[in-house]
Amino acid sequence: MIGATSTTDEIVAELANLLRDFEGRYYSDPIGPDTRFFGDLGFSSIDAVLLGEKIETLCGRSLPFHEHAAQLANSGATDLTVGQIAAFLQNCLADRA
Repeated sequence: MIGATSTTDEIVAELANLLRDFEGRYYSDPIGPDTRFFGDLGFSSIDAVLLGEKIETLCGRSLPFHEHAAQLANSGATDLTVGQIAAFLQNCLADRA
């Protein structure tokens, strides 16, 4: 479970476990903070939505993914790493603890 006291490394490990077999697609390469969702894991936009729902279930609360996605789009980002999501989750959960 990902919670307010989870470290970034713990969150990356939880995400890696979730992503290894995501929606019936197995990913055998190592998953770490620099793993990209679209470029490495082959995510589509619907996969990102499904992942957000699964993460909210793991965290036990609703999270501001839409706001984060808007910030990334405004910055010109075209992909997202596991480490970026882990940092986002750590910040969000610590702010709401």
